[in-house]
Amino acid sequence: MKNAQITRQLFFFFRLFRPLVAGVLLAVVALPIGAVELKTSDGSWTFSLNGNVNVHYVFSSCQSVGSSATVDGGLTCVGTVSGSSVSNIGNGLLPAAFSFGVATTQDGYDLAAHLGLYPGIAANDSGSPNIGPLVNPRNTALSTTGLDIRQVYMTFGNKAMGTVTLGRNIGLFGADVILNDMTLPGVGAPGSAASAAPANTTLGGIGFGYIYTDWLAQIDYTTPDIQGFSVTGGVFDPINSLSAAGTVQPKKAPGFHAKASDTIALAGGSKLYLSVAFLTQQQYFAAGGTSYDYTGTGVDLFAKFDMQDLELIGYYYHGDGLGTTALFLRDAVNVGTSLGQTRTSDGFFAQATYKLGQLKVGVNYGESKLDLATGEVNADLVAKNKKFTGGLYFSLTKNLTLLGEFSNVKSDAQGGGSNSANTVNVGAFLGF
Repeated sequence: MKNAQITRQLFFFFRLFRPLVAGVLLAVVALPIGAVELKTSDGSWTFSLNGNVNVHYVFSSCQSVGSSATVDGGLTCVGTVSGSSVSNIGNGLLPAAFSFGVATTQDGYDLAAHLGLYPGIAANDSGSPNIGPLVNPRNTALSTTGLDIRQVYMTFGNKAMGTVTLGRNIGLFGADVILNDMTLPGVGAPGSAASAAPANTTLGGIGFGYIYTDWLAQIDYTTPDIQGFSVTGGVFDPINSLSAAGTVQPKKAPGFHAKASDTIALAGGSKLYLSVAFLTQQQYFAAGGTSYDYTGTGVDLFAKFDMQDLELIGYYYHGDGLGTTALFLRDAVNVGTSLGQTRTSDGFFAQATYKLGQLKVGVNYGESKLDLATGEVNADLVAKNKKFTGGLYFSLTKNLTLLGEFSNVKSDAQGGGSNSANTVNVGAFLGF
């Protein structure tokens, strides 16, 4: 039923644009990034399509159940009474993607719109990679996968005035690090792939050195590019916290985020990219007949150095009331007697990759740390999640990459207990 509804919606979309599509040339042009571009006969509109399909075999050796510690918020898999090994075939950090775009220039303004469809291959009947209406239990016969529509936005502007973005798109805080994580086409930390109910995506480095940037409904303005320097700032739809006690209340103001970035050309063709991003949003709750609120804030610093075939990345973030894995998802505040008392988190991520012809070799390491709230006692709460990954990425063709990774993850509790696990994955990533 869901697939039929989606088909009808797409059919309506193409009928709406039928007058324009009728004039599309038959010629297909391959862009440098691998996208497909089509133009109307008069050249006024450009239609584009890009995306990927990726599939991996993931094997995890989890912490044995007999020796495991309780780590609330830990991201390390723990075995069961039946054993500690888990196998899965699914998507990696990315689901599959099919992103459609339309663009034109009118009266001196560049106009564009984008729609991103992100299907997975996990048998979970979910409209999202991780959260949604799921078959219970998941991964059974007669299940199906879901379609995640996480991206739909428009832009307008020009080189003189800058660009305005309106719609649902990737956030600013934490975006640079995940988009440059070498495990983006791979797996990294397995997440639910090391369980009996795999979702459509793995964790990669999420929660291990950076917080997930997420896809947010937003209105932003980006300044014109000035010799590689630009600033973006705007508001986003305030998202609810799943980490606090009580009933979520409507928000009195949107969330605010901003980002400044600069690309610096160096001698010998090398370059240095730097960015800093900021996010803040207030949360409101009602508990026991009273109301309370708290503010979540975060700031991050990102640097990438490119010198011929060598690439080095460094990243650091600091948050208050954000949590350690996703924005406001969990462990952001103390849910005990002190309602709204925020916890501080911070983390770092480092990566080095080197290209040897068609082969890219890379290693990365990340840590995410969480502090107890003032006066809080919680021995089982996570204190640190950390991960090391080594990977090999072989470009069989310009668009097809074969890859293999090894990851070691460890979760430490505030009271000293810890769990560790290893994951090996092999797979293929086809980008177009």
